[in-house]
Amino acid sequence: MVSRKAKRIRDLSEALTERRVLHLRDAALLLNVSEMTVRRDVAENPGQFGYLGGHIVPVADIDGDVPYELARAADSHASAKREACARAAKYIRRDETIFIDCGTTLLSLIDYIPDDYSITAVCYALNVAEKLTRRANVSVVMLGGLYHPSSASFSGASGLDTLNYLGINTAFISAAGVDLNRGATCAHFHEAPVKQKVISLAQKSFLVVDRSKLGKIKPAFFAPIGAFQAVITEEGETDITYPQ
Repeated sequence: MVSRKAKRIRDLSEALTERRVLHLRDAALLLNVSEMTVRRDVAENPGQFGYLGGHIVPVADIDGDVPYELARAADSHASAKREACARAAKYIRRDETIFIDCGTTLLSLIDYIPDDYSITAVCYALNVAEKLTRRANVSVVMLGGLYHPSSASFSGASGLDTLNYLGINTAFISAAGVDLNRGATCAHFHEAPVKQKVISLAQKSFLVVDRSKLGKIKPAFFAPIGAFQAVITEEGETDITYPQ
């Protein structure tokens, strides 16, 4: 006969297989136990579960080289990116429109959108759109244009024009380099106009990066640090002091 604890572990594992991430509060409600009990179960099963920023995730998403949807994305900072997204998610508000940038950094942000929030999400990358469409509570607006395999994203006048007709409350922007003096930069020039247009239109914009990006400069500049309400890393909101 399966013990209650074993059943909890099984049920939690099945829920994470389906949803990839669970807030501690939601896990406690799902299992009909206290949050302390869930924390103890997670701590006693380090081979299955991890705990980041108040959220439970499969341990493979933290320690392993998780295969992201974006082809050839060799991501050695998956854990830091997920933690940065967990911290950025507090700025997602119910019934608002958000923008999610291209690349791999912000994919995990989608996992942290609460299930009881009705959200409209604007994006321009296939990997981001594909993950958003799995969420029943999210309406997706995909910007079109010329497709760029290098980042699985689109660019061009049609996508930029669509932005003129959208009201974006909060933009979550990623970067390949963040320099105190030179600002935020990316590796692909076609991304810069989209990022710049979104930043100019959104009520609030947050730069979400892992700390490995700090102190680096990439070819395409798109915004000064002052264009963002905050820069968010795995350590929280940062003043851009670089790692030694």
